[in-house]
Amino acid sequence: MRAEGTPVENGQAAFRDALIAAGLLIPTGVDGLYGRSGVFEDVVDRFNDLITTWGGGDGADVMRFPPGVARHQFEQSGYLKSFPHLAGTVHAFKGDERAHQSLLRRLEEGEEWTDAQMATNVVLTPAACYPVYPTIAERGPLPADGALVDVYSYCFRHEPSLDPARMQLFRMREYVRAGTPEQVMAFRQSWVERGRALMESLALPVAVDLANDPFFGRAGRMLAVSQRDQGLKFELLIPIASVEQPTACLSFNYHQDHFGLLWDLRTPDGAVAHTACVGFGMERVALALFRHHGLDVKAWPAAVRAVLWG
Repeated sequence: MRAEGTPVENGQAAFRDALIAAGLLIPTGVDGLYGRSGVFEDVVDRFNDLITTWGGGDGADVMRFPPGVARHQFEQSGYLKSFPHLAGTVHAFKGDERAHQSLLRRLEEGEEWTDAQMATNVVLTPAACYPVYPTIAERGPLPADGALVDVYSYCFRHEPSLDPARMQLFRMREYVRAGTPEQVMAFRQSWVERGRALMESLALPVAVDLANDPFFGRAGRMLAVSQRDQGLKFELLIPIASVEQPTACLSFNYHQDHFGLLWDLRTPDGAVAHTACVGFGMERVALALFRHHGLDVKAWPAAVRAVLWG
């Protein structure tokens, strides 16, 4: 039996239990790791189509990557400097027959066996945009109008939670912009406005607020303050399991020249490119819809159904 938590934690657990009872989420025995029903997936797919309706006319280069990135690219990305607590690496058995027998014995006797695994050259994708930057950098200097990429991927972050909106494996759709500071800032501002209008078309209560990433440690707290002071990150918030602590469902991020310097991404005049992205938390938006319109999609408001299903 689960120990009694705070009111917010209790609300998160209650909503998760309701989603499971309705058959929308399928528990696996690990907090934050769920299967999804056909109905849940249909809502995600319809929302994905809606994103394309709002952003597909911008001419983005569509890229789809698996939920893993090359280890050498991950190491170069700097992710471990800021978010070591969230990263997930892929390990595999690389031993001989003797080591295999030892592994089987440990497994049968309930002993620890994972220390026989070794890291592979694959790391779980932490954010959908991470493979984009080295990909476009390898093409050489950006064109005069910069680059715009549409990317969609499963992502992993190690933060097990009773909150169904904080999954360990989840999907993220992003539009990523690279170019001059003026180009990427105009892109971000456009999507702050479009993102709000898009979500309001689904009759969801939204608020856009200044935010920061969950940087690690004491130095991370300083980075978070700096990120807020410079207005580098905004989030579109929707109450899902808690009104007091609404959930970030969209994020609007300006990276300045961070990724440009990391990957030697250049504008036509040789200057370091700046980047920005808008990210859509696909499961979170689906959960927001179920929270505010009910667990039976057939009973959702006709106007919302019309937006999603036509």
